[in-house]
Amino acid sequence: MTPSSPIRAIVTGHTRGLGAALAEQLLTRNVTVLGLSRSRHAALKARFPTQLEEIELQLADSARVAQWVATDALRNFVSGAQTVLLINNAGMVQPIGPIEGQGATAVADAVSLNVATPLMLASALAAAAADATDRRIVHISSGAARNAIAGWSIYCATKAALDHHARAVALDANRALRICSLAPGVIDTDMQAQIRGSGEAQFPMRARFEDLKRNGQLSTPEQCAAQLIDYALSDKFGDAPVADIREIAKPA
Repeated sequence: MTPSSPIRAIVTGHTRGLGAALAEQLLTRNVTVLGLSRSRHAALKARFPTQLEEIELQLADSARVAQWVATDALRNFVSGAQTVLLINNAGMVQPIGPIEGQGATAVADAVSLNVATPLMLASALAAAAADATDRRIVHISSGAARNAIAGWSIYCATKAALDHHARAVALDANRALRICSLAPGVIDTDMQAQIRGSGEAQFPMRARFEDLKRNGQLSTPEQCAAQLIDYALSDKFGDAPVADIREIAKPA
């Protein structure tokens, strides 16, 4: 059993990159965390043995996610919490390239991980935490959701789906539920390495991302995580269903 805590958070893809930074910073703020990923974060578990719970789950496999959602695991985790926070962080940028080179399996995996799983978890969280006085859902979106980019048709489409989902859910005016599809800016993670490793034929804007790295213009996962958590737990969260952390974090 997890220790009593007024806040419980679920973070997908918590073993590396932004997800790992989010999980670590939530834990250091005394938030009990459930990490959902295809592997476990041994170092983080060693530091927070009772505060961190982990479930190994293939998040790109919609059938397995649906099976897990049908269990009582999520309901048990959020039971008794005053505030429940879901951060749908896990995602993939692949397949990169023109439409004729996108394999059916790669497309299906991307849509499952980037869209189906976040939407299933959002619905499950809303139902499982029905007694919580404050339910918050963060979709990690992207500037690619709002600006079409050559070579990223699948990534752009899946992130745009999260934006529109948040807009529609906000219109439902659910009791004690806030949602935002939040673009985190450009972060120095493994995904950025994949992007810079793409051929220019597949991704014509590669040079721009190489320049961002070269010129030190990428934010660190830790910097971004701090801004995201501050906003997600603030009174302003949910005022806008779609937002960009770079705009929110600008000095007044």
